[in-house]
Amino acid sequence: MSTSLRVLLDGTPLLGRRTGIGRYTSSLSTELGRMSDVDVRAVGFTSRGRRALRAAVPPGVRAAGIPVPARALRAAWSRAPFPPVELLAGGADLVHGTNFVLPPAMRAGGVVTVHDLAFLDAPEEVAEPGFAELVRSSVRRAAVVCTPSAAVAETVAERFGVPWESIVVTPLGVDPEWFEAAPPGAELHRLGLPDDYFVFVGAEGPRKGVDVLLRGHDRKLPPLVIAGPGEARQVRNVLRTGYLPERELRSVVAGARALVLPSRDEGFGLPVLEALACGVPVVCSDLPVLREVTGGLAEFVPYGDPDALRAALQRTVAAPVDPAAAAARRAHAAGFTWRGCAEATLRAYQRAR
Repeated sequence: MSTSLRVLLDGTPLLGRRTGIGRYTSSLSTELGRMSDVDVRAVGFTSRGRRALRAAVPPGVRAAGIPVPARALRAAWSRAPFPPVELLAGGADLVHGTNFVLPPAMRAGGVVTVHDLAFLDAPEEVAEPGFAELVRSSVRRAAVVCTPSAAVAETVAERFGVPWESIVVTPLGVDPEWFEAAPPGAELHRLGLPDDYFVFVGAEGPRKGVDVLLRGHDRKLPPLVIAGPGEARQVRNVLRTGYLPERELRSVVAGARALVLPSRDEGFGLPVLEALACGVPVVCSDLPVLREVTGGLAEFVPYGDPDALRAALQRTVAAPVDPAAAAARRAHAAGFTWRGCAEATLRAYQRAR
């Protein structure tokens, strides 16, 4: 008889174009699927159903569940813990809500990942009505809360009143391909990339500080490349590439003068870690979480100060190429692996049983 821990994992973020949470869910489930003592099934809360999810799950992970729109389920769960996830996807020892929301269960233990708490300070930026209360109820029902960083763990403990023994920090990892990424070749011409540029990676939401970056960036600096969802276009010395496949994104970051992340808030800041894996300098907001993730190997500026950001970019341009500094960045990034993330998550599962 198998003694594997039966885990039902919210695989909805695996569907569609993957941003940060989708990449987290994909990499975490990949590593869990390789563990012999874990039986992982991914459930997709979507009207697209199991067929779409079956094509998206990594090897070693099975797709489960029936086609039910996520918004309808979340609306129901905001009123009462029904329907339980076992009715939708079968029995399990443990349920993991990978994207802020923990599906209610009849008997299974519960783990929820809270990636950040930006929705508490800027609820007007959240498209889903009642999202904050849905997360609060998920945290209350969870036996364990996972966070990507110690900075978020502190905030969860303080603002949600979660005991420290019920929080497990599960730092994100860096795909090995980032350490081998080369600057653009043919992509440089196809995407219209300049020879020298700064890069911002991510969606241009209000908390990412792109407005501050645009005010701080001027024509005396190398052009700015913004790689993320949206229409590809170029206006003056700012090039928006639109969404890029992983291979092209790695190449664009590897060829940059520096990666810039002027965010108001972050839960982890995976792009800065991936830039460090390429040996690329980082200029970012002076947030506790970004100091934690970069190990101090970045140029830090106060959030919302375009003049300070401009000065930091100017210093980056003036700095000579330093192979030792690039090696230190890569060495620091090498300490973050998806296997380590999965092992920390498994400890959370064992604590929640």
